[in-house]
This record gives sequence, structure tokens and C-alpha cells, in this order.
Amino acid sequence: MEINQTGDGSILEQLTGMKAGKRRGRLKIFIGYAPGVGKTCAMLNAAHEEQKEGTDVVGGYIETHARPDTQAMLEGLELVPPMKVSYEDSVIPEFDLDRAIQRSPELILLDDLAHANTAGCRHKKRYQDVEELLRAGIHVYTTINVQQIESLTDIVYSITGMTVQERIPDSVFDSADQVELVDIEPNDLIDRLNKGKIQRENADEQGIEQLFTKEKLTALREIALRNTASQLNRIAVQISEQAKKNDYDTKDHILVCLSSAASNKKVIRAAARMAEAFHGQFTALFVETPQTQKLTPKNKTELRDNLRLAEQMGANIATVYGEDVPGQIAEYVKTSRVSKIVLGRSPFKKRGYAKSNLVDKLTTLLPNIEIYIIPYTHPSFYKRLPLYVRYPKLSLADTNKTIAILLVCTLIGIWFRYLGFLESNIITVYILGVLLSAIVTKGRVYSAVSSVMSVLVFNYFFTEPYYSLNAYDSGYPVTFLVMLTASFITSTLTMRVSEQARQSAQKAYRTEVLLETSRKLQQAKDSPAIIDEMAHQMVKLLDRTVIFYAVQEGALTEPLIFPKEGSEADPHMYTGSNERAVADWVFKNNKRAGATTDTFFGANCLYHAVRGGDTVFAVAAIVMEQEEPLEVFEKGLMIAMLGECALALEKEKLNEKQKEISLQIQQEHLRANLLRSISHDLRTPLTSISGNAGILVGNSGVLSEEQKKGLYTDIYDDSIWLIHLVENLLSISRIENGTLNLNFQAELLEEVISEALLHVNRNSEKHVIQTELADELLMARMDSRLIVQVLINIVDNAIKYTQQGSHITVSAKQDGQRVIVEISDDGPGISEEAKARLFEMFYTVDNIRGDGRRGLGLGLSLCKSIVNAHGGTIGVMDNVPKGTVFYFTLHAEEVNIHE
Repeated sequence: MEINQTGDGSILEQLTGMKAGKRRGRLKIFIGYAPGVGKTCAMLNAAHEEQKEGTDVVGGYIETHARPDTQAMLEGLELVPPMKVSYEDSVIPEFDLDRAIQRSPELILLDDLAHANTAGCRHKKRYQDVEELLRAGIHVYTTINVQQIESLTDIVYSITGMTVQERIPDSVFDSADQVELVDIEPNDLIDRLNKGKIQRENADEQGIEQLFTKEKLTALREIALRNTASQLNRIAVQISEQAKKNDYDTKDHILVCLSSAASNKKVIRAAARMAEAFHGQFTALFVETPQTQKLTPKNKTELRDNLRLAEQMGANIATVYGEDVPGQIAEYVKTSRVSKIVLGRSPFKKRGYAKSNLVDKLTTLLPNIEIYIIPYTHPSFYKRLPLYVRYPKLSLADTNKTIAILLVCTLIGIWFRYLGFLESNIITVYILGVLLSAIVTKGRVYSAVSSVMSVLVFNYFFTEPYYSLNAYDSGYPVTFLVMLTASFITSTLTMRVSEQARQSAQKAYRTEVLLETSRKLQQAKDSPAIIDEMAHQMVKLLDRTVIFYAVQEGALTEPLIFPKEGSEADPHMYTGSNERAVADWVFKNNKRAGATTDTFFGANCLYHAVRGGDTVFAVAAIVMEQEEPLEVFEKGLMIAMLGECALALEKEKLNEKQKEISLQIQQEHLRANLLRSISHDLRTPLTSISGNAGILVGNSGVLSEEQKKGLYTDIYDDSIWLIHLVENLLSISRIENGTLNLNFQAELLEEVISEALLHVNRNSEKHVIQTELADELLMARMDSRLIVQVLINIVDNAIKYTQQGSHITVSAKQDGQRVIVEISDDGPGISEEAKARLFEMFYTVDNIRGDGRRGLGLGLSLCKSIVNAHGGTIGVMDNVPKGTVFYFTLHAEEVNIHE
């Protein structure tokens, strides 16, 4: 079945255009107790009133039933053109959800909330269309009859004898923001029917006359009044409970047990009504047993329907695994603090021998728990065979194994008779053969055949008269009966042990997958790794192809396909535009969709949102084409694993945000330090320059040439200091941004050092600076422009932080494949604490300087960055007997004498 497309574009384009970030719309339900009470007219009247108030009102789908008065009320209302859906040999008009969302009115009118959409629509039910409209921020007015509420189905059937096919979950009715009862006296309603004002097609297929009696209408009216009052009182109750909420939860916990019986729906509805009445927690428990795997397709479908009904009724689904159903239920009740259990039981007596029933066992195991019994009287359910009875499946391999074991046992028996062993020993051999047959074959039929054949063969070969099926001894029949009974018991016990071992292995495997998933997700380094691990674990658990759509920048990325082992189908056939549209819908609506659901049920995959609260981190798709639906236990594990994945992705997202915040804090700290340092250290030279320039401008005629020269020199020194500062800042920014281009060449150290000493501080003449080279032709691989800047910064530091007349020595020597350059002085030295932080940005030593400048602390940090870019190292150590030595290394180059 293809997913329906409408309008000029694809579903994907329509969904992409959906408005996001809008507040949820409000839902108003006009409810009646029978067809014809005037729900549609009341809704249209309310819509016209809203329109007069300036509200943008649009008619989505209105059922007029060709009544002139109803059609007249449509005047003045804009109507959304219906969507034409082809079904079998006819074209059926349906509500066009996509066009309504694109139109985006403030209020839209939709008749018949419980309507079942035609195959080909996006959703199976109209109430699902309404939910999507509400999520899009559109208010909705709609209509419904009280008998269409799911939990009231059985009550209405007991009153009218009619089964309503189109129903809505109680949660939809309970979530309505406003409910208005459209009421009319039963006598007046019957009078309207008699006058032909109610169309016959409004009623159920069983006939409108069956419903329109005063007694039935009165009972339905009472139900409608009671439910409307309950809905109006619900909000007040919730507010009151919230006010009284304390640390200890005293709410009732209602438990209903799921099964594959059609009558289980009545039990689920009764438990839902009880949970609503007690305002308690509602849980539906399914006990998976060995017989679950052997259910017929019809029973599996019934089980899935019951499970879906429980979810619609607001139940939390829980699954346990075990053979002892009462014991598993009792354990769950004790651990989950269940206060009430709702069970169903037939009033018919069981035929033949039967063990004590489920209710009796639970009463014994849980004497303090209230157990409510819901009787059902559907006789066909009890006349059918047990669910696990199937036609036996035979295989040639198992048949050969059974014959071979029987033959070996016969040969051993003949040998025992030859040795003079008693018949009891031979009987033991055949019982052992039956036991082996039960172990090595699949199915009870082989164990049963082996038991019967063992008795017959024993009678034929080992009882007198030999080689006949007659038995002269009167004790032989008893022997045969005991032998057959023992064979059956041993085979049955062996089959049960084998089945339990298989179940334990399966359960252990599933548990291992779940634990392994948790461990791998914790070890994953980033979001792609988390998704990759999660997808592989899902393939391992489900044995199906899995597709993941990650979320980046508010949209889904390209699909990541993880095919199951041995799959021959092209996985790209599951990632077309229609399938992508379903994934986008799941991402935008935070709901599951696709195969086996009521939304986009024609898709090839089942789509689940990997979500944490209201945030969707990814969308997982499980390929379902030509595959059976997921088992209850598998589905529960899969949802648990997706929850683990969501937590891991949320944690990773939070870590990324934390890193961004830390980086922003670091950058802000860096900016603050830079601004503080610049504002402090630029003030002195700028003040000096402006002051000296002002003196020159205002007193040029008074000052002597010597005084002017001194002022000019001071201005020059301060400007050179500023130039060096700006060069350091620019160099550091280029290195940090990775935009600094290095031009490596072989250079003579003597020339580089000489060039650097020509540009050092003017105060260098107040110090003794000398050069010592172990080899005048010493060469190193470097960018000479940057190494000159390193030497200037280090020598300037030595000039600034040592006393006048100090000795500063620049030396270089070769050590293997590297050249070591040292700048030493005999100044006051540097403390050990300062050495550890000397090459950090913005760190300055608290030395007293004559010019009052503290410095930005960028020079040595720049030197470290440049030397590291050359692949060398830089450091500082004490100069013996006093002073400091700065050193850095470069890669040595050989001298080419032929140049």
C-alpha cells in the first residue's frame, strides 16, 4: 500500500512547511447520547459565534446528511476541499489533513471524531488527525456520541445489544479542554425520528429501530450526563490532588493481565474505568510463556490488538517471562506495589480434570490484594482447542533419529537377553531411548511415537511368545502400561527441561544484549559512535534491518543503513521520499509511525523517535516488510534500548554544550586579560608620547636642541615599544588561528643573531652583549624572520630585567641533529614559581622596572609558539653562579661547501 500524497508537492514538502513552535490548540467536543440529538448544529452555531468575534474559522469535514437546515448553516464558512481517496472500485471523500495544516486557521470544524479513515490516508482514525491539528496550534471543534468512548463499549452493548465499531480511546476524550453535552428529551428524539428528521444511515448497521426506544435512550442519556460531569470535574480533581501531593504516594495501582483472548478487551476496559474512578496508576501486564511462541496467527493478532487497546486506555505496558503465570504475576505485584488486580473468568465449568484456576492461585499467593473478577460469556472462546495445540510438524531428520535410537535400543536389548539380564533392565534401556529421542528431536510427536513403539517392540522381541504381539503372561499388560507411562513422563519432563533451557538461553541473550547496549553506549565517544553502537545492538536483538536518521541543526540527516546479516534486499528501497516523509513526521511530532501503527500504516518500516522528554535526538526505523510484527517482549526491550540511547545522546549534547560554555568562559577570560593588560600597559607610553609631543608643539622655541633631541628619543623609544607590542599580538593571533605561513630554509646562525641584535632595545648600550658560536658556519633549518623575533624578545627581556652593566651572552652549538641556542645573563635570576609559568600568556614577573612598564606577558608566550612550530623546545634554567639562561632548539642543517 502506498502512502497517500496530496496537493502539488510530496508529503515531505508539505511536512517541511508545517509551522513549528506554535502553542498547542484547544479541543472542544460536542457530545450526544444518540444520533440526531443536534451535535453538528450545535457545533456550527458555536462556530458562527466565534466567527463574529473575529476568529478565523474553517470547516474541515461536516456531515450534513443532506438536511437543508444543516446545509444552510454552512453559509459564510470557508470549507477545506475534501481529499479524494481511491478504495477498491470507488472514490471516497476524506478530510484533507495536509491542506488544513497549510491553511492554518485559528479554528477548524470536524464532524465525527471516531470516524475510521479510508486506507490511503495518513492516519487510520480521525482523532489522530485532530491530535496533529492540535500540535500544529489549531483549535478544533468536533462531535461524538457517548457510545463511541472505548471504556463504555461493553456497558453500551449490555444496554442496546449493538456493538459500535468506530470508537476513540478514553485519553482523547479526557484530554479535551471543553466538553459540551447536546441534550434532548428521549421522547422528542423519537418524535424527530418518526417525522423523518433523522437519517437512517446515522444509526448502527443493526438498525436504528433497535436503538430508539425510550428505555435505551434514557439509559444512554444517563451515561452521557455522568461522563460529561466527570470530565468537567476532572481538572478540579487534578488541581486538588496536586495540592495534596506529598512524598508518600498513596494512590491505588490497578493491574490488568493481558492475553490473546478476544474477551480480554472487556477486562481491559473495566480496569481502565476502575483506574479512572480511583484516580490511580494503571498497568497492563503480559506474561510471556513457552506457549506464546506457538500461538496461531489469529491469536497473535488478537494479542496485539489487546496490547494496543491497553495502551490507548492509558495503561503502562509491562512484560515478564516465565512458565508459572500466577507466580510471575504475584512477583510483579509484590515488587510494583499493586493494590488491585482485575481478571476475567468464564462462568462455564471446565470439562474433565483441571488444575486450580488462575484466580484461586493468585488468591493463595496474594491474600492481601484485592482481586476483581470480570465475567465474560462468549461461549465460542471455551469450545476451541488450547492455544498451543497445532498440527505436528514432521521432518525426515528427526524421523531418522527416532528410528535409529529405537534400533540401537533393540540391539542392546537383544544383547542383554543373550547375557541373561532381566526384562526390567531391557525396559530401562527403552525408557532411556525415549529420553534421548526427546532430547535430540523437536516436537512432542516423536517422543509419543517413540514411547508407543518402544512398548510394541519390547512386546515383539522380548516377551513370550517371541516375535509376536501376543503376551501369555497375565502380568505383561501391567508391565506395558507402566513402561508406556514411564516413557511418556520421562519424554514430557525432558521436553519441558529442553524448552526451559531454550527459554533461559533466549532470556539470557536478550538480557545480555540490553546490558551490552548500556555498556557500549557509555563507552561511545560522540553522537555518531552512539548511534552506530545502538543500531548494531538493535540488529542483533531484532534480526532486522535498522535505519537511523540523526538530528543536526534541527533537521534529519541522511539515513544510516544497518542491514541484517544475510539480507538480500536492497536497503535503499526503504529510504525513498515517502519513507523519508514518515521519518520527518516522527521527528516533528515526537510520535511513532509506520508499519503496524495507525499512522502512515502503509510504510515499509516502523519508526520510533529516540527522545528525551520533548526533544528528539534521532529517528530509528525498523524494516517490517514481509516480517512478522515485533513480539511484546522484543518491543519492550527495544523501547528500553532506545531510552538508553536517548540518555546517551542527551548526555553527549550536554557535554558539548559544557565544552562550548567552557571555551566561551576561557575566551572571555582571555579577552578580559588582554583588555586589562593593554589598558594598563599602553597608558604609560601613550601618555609619554602625547606629553612629549605637546611640549615640542608648545615650547619649540624655548627648548634647546639637546632637550628636543631627548624628547624625540623618548617618543621614538615609546613608539618602537608599541610597534613590538603590536607585532607580538599579531603574531600570536596568526599562530592561534593557524594562518601563519612558515618559510623554512637553512640559515647561518651567525647572520640571524647579528640581525636580531641590530633591533634590540636602545638601552642595550648600557649592557655588555656578546656572541659566542662554536662554529662560524653553524646552520639550522628555520624561518629566519620568526627566529629573529624570538631572539629580540628574549634579549629585550634580559635588558629590561637586569641591572645596568650586566653581561648578556648569545651562544649556539650543535648537539647531534639539533642546534641549541642559549641567551644567558648575570642578573638577579628568576624564582622557581615564576619559571613554571614564564611561558604562559599574560604572565609577567613582578620585577621593578625603571620605566614603570609591567609588560603584557606576550613575548615569551610568542617565543614558545614559534619554537614549537619549528619542532623545537624552549626552556629556562639558572645561570651559575647567578643569572638566568633561556634556551631553545632547532633542527641542524649541514653546510654545502660547493655553493
